[in-house]
Amino acid sequence: MLVGERMTRNPVTILDTASIDDGLHMMRERKVRRLPVLDASGAMVGIVSDKDLLHAAPSPATSLSVYELHYLLAKLTIRQVMSSPVISVGPDTPLEEAARVMADNKIGGLPVAEGGQLIGIITETDVFKVLIELLGARTPGQRITLRVSEGKGVLARLTQALTDLGANIIAVVTYAGASAAERLIMIKLSDAD
Repeated sequence: MLVGERMTRNPVTILDTASIDDGLHMMRERKVRRLPVLDASGAMVGIVSDKDLLHAAPSPATSLSVYELHYLLAKLTIRQVMSSPVISVGPDTPLEEAARVMADNKIGGLPVAEGGQLIGIITETDVFKVLIELLGARTPGQRITLRVSEGKGVLARLTQALTDLGANIIAVVTYAGASAAERLIMIKLSDAD
């Protein structure tokens, strides 16, 4: 599965010269939590999250008047609070690689660029949706987890045995056990006793 198959195409963007207030308004209106930031020529120069904008906004406990707050917020631009340089991936990047980059860098989304142009965004929500799909979470059935010895043909023998019992396999996931000699196999089944 590749990023290009699961990304949001034509993401909502914002200019680096926009105000913090404009960014917050756009995020609320479009129901997004991060915006790729473009310069006047359309080149991606950064990314800004709702947390970046909220941290830049004054505290509700401030002694400034509402008019002073709006004046100060209007002067603060997206360029001043965005993350740059931006980490991005291409549409042909494997989804698990994009998830690893997000986890390793503690970020919730990656712009997707091709030929130097922004074409999409992949977020932690997109990855969660794939996880739900891979684990068969929206399909009724029985979930079993087996601890097996690591070895060739173990999964093949297991799936054949389940097929012989008339079970329909909805999802199969393998992951590391407590030692290198074992694997855990999670299987979601239907039509099984």
